[in-house]
Amino acid sequence: MSSQKPTYQDADLLLRVYELRRETLMRTSRDAINGFWPKSYDDVKAYSAPGHPVNAAWRQVTSYWEMVFGMAHHGIVASDFWIENNGEGLFLFAKVAPYLNEIRAEGSPRSFQHLEWAATQTDTGKQYFEMLQGFVQKRLAAK
Repeated sequence: MSSQKPTYQDADLLLRVYELRRETLMRTSRDAINGFWPKSYDDVKAYSAPGHPVNAAWRQVTSYWEMVFGMAHHGIVASDFWIENNGEGLFLFAKVAPYLNEIRAEGSPRSFQHLEWAATQTDTGKQYFEMLQGFVQKRLAAK
């Protein structure tokens, strides 16, 4: 657990971040990405390719979650509070984490750095990430 206690400002910023998720284009983009179940790096590569129909949604959603988790990583907000209330970002990371080395090697070496930090360097994030990884693995096995 983080020693940082959430403040009123943390709660206010969290509500603003939530409102951004409800914006029409962002909701459409999130729906497209939440429905994405990559079984290989090639699946991830296809979505992130400039000509792919979902590429704009991919860029919007991945950069949004990196921004959101970057606030916790840099100590702007109480990390445990933030992670507890932004699980969807870790859900995305659970789907792409198996391909992280390839994503970084062929794209940007810093891709998903803040999500990776939350999933591997915080107690709360580790717990959520482990649960979400199990969910993703079961879902992919059933497909």
